[in-house]
Amino acid sequence: MIVVVFGLPGTGKSYFAGRLAEIIKAEYISSDRVRFKMIKDRAYTEEEKMKVYDQMLVLTRQLIRQQKRVVLDATFYRKEIRQMFVALAASLNVKIYFIEVTARELLVKKRVSKKRKESEADYEVYRKVKALFQPMVEQHLTLESQENNIREMLEKAAKYLG
Repeated sequence: MIVVVFGLPGTGKSYFAGRLAEIIKAEYISSDRVRFKMIKDRAYTEEEKMKVYDQMLVLTRQLIRQQKRVVLDATFYRKEIRQMFVALAASLNVKIYFIEVTARELLVKKRVSKKRKESEADYEVYRKVKALFQPMVEQHLTLESQENNIREMLEKAAKYLG
């Protein structure tokens, strides 16, 4: 099983994805962690972003071949990027689920104004990604992150994943 947790920076997707991975006993792959390991001087260019997604594909393939579940955490802001993971799941004959995490802009602004452990995204990055974000029209679960609703989000996700 591959679970793709996606959405704009600051929506709470990493917090959610990490806890979801624990609950469903899955390996957790974060684009932020992959980027920090791979790239010393991060510029967040399109080329750099694609290198991170390519590495996430490699790691996912390895884990699925080891019969492990995987939770992926990234913006997945373009349809083409999401399709790469759909193709991988099809080639490995595993089910793929998409969960979009959203949040109200005022909450995002509050979250990204604070220094976060693994994300360098600030409000300007949020706005840039929002302008480029291609909405997902295919079947997926959408969860709205609020101040204190992580338990509710995890319960909805568990039900969606069966």
